[in-house]
Amino acid sequence: MTTEQQEAFGARLRRAMDTRGQLCVGIDPHASLLADWGLDDGVAGLDRFTMTVVEALGEQVAVFKPQSAFFERFGSRGIAVLERAVARAREAGALVLMDAKRGDIGSTMAAYAATYLDKGSPLFSDALTVSPYLGFGSLRPALDAARISGSGVFVLALTSNPEGAQVQRAAAGDGRSVAQLMLDDIRAENAGAAPLGSVGAVVGATLGEAGVDLAVNGPLLAPGVGAQGATPADLPGVFGAALGNVLPSVSRGVLRHGPDAAALRAAAARYTDEVREAVEGV
Repeated sequence: MTTEQQEAFGARLRRAMDTRGQLCVGIDPHASLLADWGLDDGVAGLDRFTMTVVEALGEQVAVFKPQSAFFERFGSRGIAVLERAVARAREAGALVLMDAKRGDIGSTMAAYAATYLDKGSPLFSDALTVSPYLGFGSLRPALDAARISGSGVFVLALTSNPEGAQVQRAAAGDGRSVAQLMLDDIRAENAGAAPLGSVGAVVGATLGEAGVDLAVNGPLLAPGVGAQGATPADLPGVFGAALGNVLPSVSRGVLRHGPDAAALRAAAARYTDEVREAVEGV
């Protein structure tokens, strides 16, 4: 085990964002994207697509975010591709945020945590997205596992889909929104962490204005940049003073430039530069 692997995720992410830029590239092998690349919607096409992205960008971007569902749909062979991609991405120096949005209670949540946050697992990732809507306390097995392995957890707070507001903007008994309750719990988990806590929040870049306190001393994953309509220029309006901790996530906006590796690298570089300009302009 290396010294870097033992570091807390927040410290590793802070260094990656400072050196490689504040960009997360999603690996979302939609059937339509495979077709656009001239690939069959099968395991061979999945493997070619995924490994092309990882090989092209693994030494460039700070974070990859593979969407587990697009691999799971192929069964065990798809998961095998995901395992190889995770290993290769981490070998190239990129951090891997597994977008699986797991959420359950007790031993089941502990099993999810063992799948993605245990160093002995073939799907071990640097971080995992989780759903807190069985109560923030239900995430404790994942939070504890992440702390032991030096991994991170990103908790859904204010997502980029319009339907999310039905739950996330609802008022709790004390008047706070459900999203704010989640953010306050995240802040408590990150208390005293430096340079950055390892428990992050998912806050959509398409929100226009967050309307919540985003000072959680942790990273803020911002999906919605690119195909969903948000641009890096929109980030200051959503995140304000927390902009330096934002990790914008772009998937199709980069992936549609494949399969040419140089075009993928150029697209990722453009987004990275645009994010940097947005952050420095505040």
